[in-house]
Amino acid sequence: MKKRVYLFEEGSAEQRQLLGGKGANLAEMTRIGLPVPPGITITTETCLAYYKAGKKLPPGLDEEIRDGIKILEEKLGKKFGDPENPLLVSVRSGAAISMPGMMDTILNLGLNDKTREGLARLTGDRRFANDCYRRFIQMFGDVVMGVSSQAFEGALEEIKQEVGAESDTELTAENLEDLIKRFKEIYTRATGEDFPQDPFQQLLRAVEAVFASWNTERAIVYRRVHRIPDDLGTAVNIQTMVFGNMGNDSGTGVAFTRNPATGEKKIYGEYLVNAQGEDVVAGIRTPKPIASLQEEMPEIYQQFVEISQRLEDHYRDLQDIEFTIEKAKLYILQTRAGKRTAAAAIKVATDLVQEGKITEEEAVLRVDPEQLDQLMHPSLDPEAKVEVLAKGLPASPGAAVGKVVFSADLAEELGEKGEKVILVRPETTPDDIHGIVMAQGILTSRGGMTSHAAVVARGMGKPCICGCEALRIDLGAKGFTVDGVTVKEGDMLTIDGATGRVMLGEAKLVSPQIGGAFQTILEWADKIRHLQVRTNADTPEDAARAREFGAEGIGLCRTEHMFMAQDRLPVVQQMNLAENDEERKAALEKLLPVQQGDFYGILKAMQGLPVTIRLLDPPLHEFLPNAEELLVEITRLEMTGDNPQLLAEKQRMLRLVRNLSEFNPMLGHRGCRLGITFPEIYEMQARAIFNAVAALVKEGVEVYPEVMIPLVGHPKELEPLRELVVNTAEAVKQEEGVDFPYTVGTMIELPRACVVADEIAEHADFFSFGTNDLTQTTFGFSRDDAEGKFLQHYLQKKILPENPFAVLDTEGVGKLVAQGVKLGRSAKPNLKVGVCGEHGGDPRSIAFFHQTGLNYVSCSPFRVPIARLAAAQAQITNPRE
Repeated sequence: MKKRVYLFEEGSAEQRQLLGGKGANLAEMTRIGLPVPPGITITTETCLAYYKAGKKLPPGLDEEIRDGIKILEEKLGKKFGDPENPLLVSVRSGAAISMPGMMDTILNLGLNDKTREGLARLTGDRRFANDCYRRFIQMFGDVVMGVSSQAFEGALEEIKQEVGAESDTELTAENLEDLIKRFKEIYTRATGEDFPQDPFQQLLRAVEAVFASWNTERAIVYRRVHRIPDDLGTAVNIQTMVFGNMGNDSGTGVAFTRNPATGEKKIYGEYLVNAQGEDVVAGIRTPKPIASLQEEMPEIYQQFVEISQRLEDHYRDLQDIEFTIEKAKLYILQTRAGKRTAAAAIKVATDLVQEGKITEEEAVLRVDPEQLDQLMHPSLDPEAKVEVLAKGLPASPGAAVGKVVFSADLAEELGEKGEKVILVRPETTPDDIHGIVMAQGILTSRGGMTSHAAVVARGMGKPCICGCEALRIDLGAKGFTVDGVTVKEGDMLTIDGATGRVMLGEAKLVSPQIGGAFQTILEWADKIRHLQVRTNADTPEDAARAREFGAEGIGLCRTEHMFMAQDRLPVVQQMNLAENDEERKAALEKLLPVQQGDFYGILKAMQGLPVTIRLLDPPLHEFLPNAEELLVEITRLEMTGDNPQLLAEKQRMLRLVRNLSEFNPMLGHRGCRLGITFPEIYEMQARAIFNAVAALVKEGVEVYPEVMIPLVGHPKELEPLRELVVNTAEAVKQEEGVDFPYTVGTMIELPRACVVADEIAEHADFFSFGTNDLTQTTFGFSRDDAEGKFLQHYLQKKILPENPFAVLDTEGVGKLVAQGVKLGRSAKPNLKVGVCGEHGGDPRSIAFFHQTGLNYVSCSPFRVPIARLAAAQAQITNPRE
């Protein structure tokens, strides 16, 4: 039978998948001789077996746990459940991939009415023993039995008010004795049973509860957001207790070896004197900065600094360390790679290279490309005039503007409707995760820089302010007050997570700039990657911005977006309403100089780099008014009878809209089909492109236009349209007396195009995969309908692992892409191949495109840095020549 329970000294850092991140790191720290309280780890495989057995602990596990506990008893000279010298343990989760705060923890397990007395006698401190027992009853009730934590908190607040205590630490042994009775009554009322007195039954139920916490709603949401597989399971760590609540020479804290918000090389963290670990993480009390420990306990502080440096050197990365001080003795309870903001990730990675601890390639792998999205969003305008309401702890940088909401449920509801919200809470708990995901930013009145809100927000790249104690939050009234100012739910608020400022109203935000360590990491990525990165841009402004972000050309310029502008829509409608070729050509002649100006601006902004311009793709009816709106207008004109001429025009337009309307426009009269039916439209666009090129060449500007024919599924569709474009280009060269390079290619976005790509390649200089439409036509999904009606059900039921419009379906659509590349290059070995769908900016899709041998990906301007980094990571993990 496989080993299911490991002593800490039996494991190592390499066993992360089996022992979970926490268990593997506890084993590693024990191995290198750090002061770690001894313990045992139950493997992640046991968790999976628990679920396979219908949420039952596997047979024989209880005996293996007993054997492990016996070894701990021998080590410490204490006995589990012994009233004279009791051994107490903590029970904590620990998945292979860190999920801070998402699963459950229970402290002080092993206490009952008798062992509480033994603990009091042993320590000579009845208050301490009572404090541990009341904490254990609350945690066990909450985590194992599902008793509302608020009920316990309410009883605690009640007794504090009765005796006039400001904080928990002011309660006497007698006060806590009374509180234990109240807690037991709450437990019995909620569960229908007395609080369990058998320590081993407590332990087995706690182990089961930790396994069960792997599939709580908050854990599932967290895994979905962070793309963590559901089949990993969690380990359970049973560790002998050390106590930070034994008086003023004891304490507990969380610290990072570097600042996880900025990356600054300085120990960053917090601690509480006379407290247990959950007090810091849960944000129940606002802790002191770690620097204060240097004054209160200088020897302990120095020892902690040395251990922190040793751990960072050992793991060669920023560490997040939990520690407890018991009677002036330091213990390390956990270390893990610290969650950090994108800015911190980049600075730490580049600093570690400069310190000689990691290579440039390792630094590139240390930064999550998706995290860069944080740096591509606005910050507070330094010139903005703001009304500062209050200031809290700057827990996660960035600025956010939104409506104030006081519940995670409302944050989720409004966020799903596209509304921007700021989630305001006294403190957040893991159960608020769904609201945090949808909020623009988080604001809490309690808790510190290492509280749940701070850690989760930093991991998601959301602005967060914690411990803003000036806020008087009234959840019942759905409002908060600060110095006489009342802010209600729905009011606009701005928060600046970099400074901790809370501002009334909607402050102005500014766009990001690339520089410093960000630029350095991208330059290293550029040296490594093979895939080029282009951008999707339809305006000179977009093109210029993308170029600043490192785009190496335009992979998709959509000409239809230019047709939508209000000043030219009437001319486009005139083209559509034309009843003969002459009328259509007259409209096209008006559009020609406008389109020429568009292309001139974009080509000039991208001088020296290739620009792929897609000829008109959507069906013509999209440029006409809505049929229902026309009908309403016609009815009104008929009833009033005051403008017969306008009525006739509207009736004519309605007839045309109905004539042009289609049952399935996505598969209808669009793309190259439009060019074949109305070649004069594509001819006008080609002339506009080449006229702009000729003008720029005369100005000495280097340009590389690439003309792309959309929606080709048959080589005989591409052949005449290519000829049209080539003839137009050559005519312009003759007329203008200049020469210029150009290429003509096609967008591969139909399954048929992929399977006859060798035939299509005969008429194409390049392929660009339009993976948005290729996904629609491969699945037979209409994207808007799928995402609006059933795709979420497919994801929840695990029919699909991801939204295929966000992450490429490599098993289906990906195979068509690979086939298209292979066939195209079999006919034309040097065929240039790229992708210009949204997948071009998704890191996991980019890894596939790299493996498939594409030349470039193209994405929106703000995703260009993400694609540059992802392309480098793909080359490191899967090198290609």
